[in-house]
Amino acid sequence: MRSARVPDPRVCSIEQAMQVLGAKWSLLAIRELTFGQHRFDEIVHGTGAPRDILAERLRQLEEAGLVGRVLYSERPKRYEYYLTPTGGELFGILHAIRDWGDTAVRDDPENVVAFTHHCGHQLRTAVVCRACGEELRPDEVTSERDLHRSDVTGI
Repeated sequence: MRSARVPDPRVCSIEQAMQVLGAKWSLLAIRELTFGQHRFDEIVHGTGAPRDILAERLRQLEEAGLVGRVLYSERPKRYEYYLTPTGGELFGILHAIRDWGDTAVRDDPENVVAFTHHCGHQLRTAVVCRACGEELRPDEVTSERDLHRSDVTGI
């Protein structure tokens, strides 16, 4: 039996971020840009995305202000893509997802690619509070408000 849809869901920046990043291939395109792949064919090769869908995702990411592009060939018109400063802020988030995937999802640890930080250690990510530097733990974080859509829209 299906449950009824919640008529008044929580207002959340995660939901809004997923509207930008949640489409299939979007995060993988951003991953390729962080790995230094800037030309469309390189991004296609690195992601395995269908060309038409990848073109649409890059356009959406550009509209959202995460990706920019620069013309490098007039005939035919071809572009190099790059992360904007806003898109670059996703670097740590991508590595946190990768780190989690390496430890919680991958079933072939022999094929996990290790990333090394400039300090010489294997890169392991942690989300920390910018104010105190402590690692975030779910039981130590509270919200000041619990808004639902009706609180915002007046419905």
